Amino acid sequence: MAKKVLKTILIILLIIVLLLVGYVVYVFASYYRLDDNLELEIEGSTSTDTLSIGETYRISSANLGFGAYSADYSFFMDGGTESWAYSKEAVYDNINGSVNSVMSLDPDLMLFQEVDIDSTRSYHVDQKELIISDLADADISDVNYTFAQNYDSPFLMYPFTQPHGKSKAGLLTVSPATITSSIRRSLPIEEGLSKFIDLDRCYCKNYINLDNGKQLVLYNVHLSAYTTDPSTAENQVVMLNEDMTAEVEAGNYVIAGGDMNKDMLGDSSAYFGTTSEANWAQPFPEDLLSDDFSVVGPLDEANPVPSCRNADTPYTEDSFVLTIDGFIVSSNVKVEYSNVLDTGFAYSDHNPVYMDFILE
Repeated sequence: MAKKVLKTILIILLIIVLLLVGYVVYVFASYYRLDDNLELEIEGSTSTDTLSIGETYRISSANLGFGAYSADYSFFMDGGTESWAYSKEAVYDNINGSVNSVMSLDPDLMLFQEVDIDSTRSYHVDQKELIISDLADADISDVNYTFAQNYDSPFLMYPFTQPHGKSKAGLLTVSPATITSSIRRSLPIEEGLSKFIDLDRCYCKNYINLDNGKQLVLYNVHLSAYTTDPSTAENQVVMLNEDMTAEVEAGNYVIAGGDMNKDMLGDSSAYFGTTSEANWAQPFPEDLLSDDFSVVGPLDEANPVPSCRNADTPYTEDSFVLTIDGFIVSSNVKVEYSNVLDTGFAYSDHNPVYMDFILE
């Protein structure tokens, strides 16, 4: 009898070991990175060929948090509890709410990050198509748009109660004027085991003709926040700067916007009065940028609004908040105003940011 019990236990242990080995092999075999300098498909159609010098435009940027982060949501990777959005309906509500918030700003150019197109965590809702549909419903259909994939993870078996699953997501850029070319650039990432479940970090650069014969190069960016090796995050900024500098030297205009995962105000606690022991968001390293560029941290000092909340717990007035979303502009771009739209983090762990500018 004892031998049978022991044999059964050994068989169960062997099955568990084989499953674990098989899963590890699957994760390693599934890993890949997209090629650098990848040409992206330009979708949609627009009757506007160029943007104009001397005219005021507005650009917005919004990290959608894959449609999960309503104000009462916390995420397990940030120390919270949830691994999926609450429901498919919640995904639709949050994406629609975020897009409506952005449209209330009446922007000309729109940048979106954390846009899921086929993910377990968001019930496989194609959020890119949902956003474009929302815009069309609001008579914003005369646009070009591009999508740059920055996440295609293998099936994550954790947490065991509700595995995070497989995720595919990216960056969506929407322009009222023709995008003549769009290129996906692969950013440096960490080389440890975390790369197997982390984002395939990238940015995309979109070329838009101007009426003076030059081009606006519009960068949609989502940089790393958590890196065990600090040089990884630093090297991402170095690469972005070198790329933008080359465009300025070619006579072009540059705007980079998105989730920088750096404190865009230098010290957000001075404005919002909240701090975090984790201190994961360091000040944006402006010293790594060429003199041609300026960092734009969206802020109304009379009424400061943060762009991001910590997602370790549902949002409250005591939550750690800061501004990590913003813009970088070349010296031939005049910034008239930049701020954060206060949504109360109703639809995402990020509030949309926006900037009014003139191409000089």
